[in-house]
Amino acid sequence: MSEPILVTGAAGGAQGSTGRRIAALLLEKGISVRAFVHTLDARSDALRELGAEVVQGDLLDLDSVRASLRGIKRAYFTYTVSDGLLEATTIFAVAAREAKTELVVNNSQLQGARKAPSFRNMQHGLADRIFDWAEVGAVHLHAPPYYENVRALVRKSVAEQSMVFLPWGDGSARIPLVGAEDVSRVAATLLADSKTPSAHAYDLIAATPTVREIVDTLSAALQRPIQYVGITDEQWAEAMRGHINPHALDHLSRLWRYFRSAERRSDEEARGATDAIRTVTGSGAQTLEDFFRANAGEFGGVATAT
Repeated sequence: MSEPILVTGAAGGAQGSTGRRIAALLLEKGISVRAFVHTLDARSDALRELGAEVVQGDLLDLDSVRASLRGIKRAYFTYTVSDGLLEATTIFAVAAREAKTELVVNNSQLQGARKAPSFRNMQHGLADRIFDWAEVGAVHLHAPPYYENVRALVRKSVAEQSMVFLPWGDGSARIPLVGAEDVSRVAATLLADSKTPSAHAYDLIAATPTVREIVDTLSAALQRPIQYVGITDEQWAEAMRGHINPHALDHLSRLWRYFRSAERRSDEEARGATDAIRTVTGSGAQTLEDFFRANAGEFGGVATAT
């Protein structure tokens, strides 16, 4: 593959950092990467040291996106949980069509609920359609919350008090999950393969544990008892306000209500863990316990190899 692969979000963020992971995976395979970053800093310097071509730009700026897609046949698109998803998607789709891009792997969210659980989730469904209409060979990665999201939500209270404070109801709600590592492996595999992907979309669900099972798994990984305490939506929103942006706060608040709802229980009757990760990459998904063990230090424990 002579042309570089464009990877957006390549600098990585505070949680999943799929763009950074994908860039590293492709570079390990000897594939040229054009890393699209918003800010030039130590993270972009690290990408250069790995061998990436670094370009600075803004996904909400058509000119910089057009420049980044020049000569690109394959690209990975992701956008932060903040305002601007539909605008960024439209800009990227327009520029990719102009550049005659042949494959865009789109980091999306699970679809198929009778009613979109949140405004953000509805936006992802619309973004999928925008890419489809642009005819740029879009493949959608439909992912639930990441293991990394759970880590970010509970690590402080677990490390300090061995307690989980979340508005997840009485503990019986099921939370579909997947590791960012596996989402990244799927995306990198699709981007590196010269063949056209066999599917238009992949549901990447590694596990669907109940809240009690999540906490029990964390207890087993840390080898100490962890207690779940259900709190109200209002208590959680107040605690999170100022720590995450309003767009993310609205999305997550609505998602927690959906997971507790009878509508969610009805939707989940036809949906469980999928084998898409193994189908694409040839190896199974990381388990939640393996993730917790590898990240035990984040929760006040000792990390162990998996």
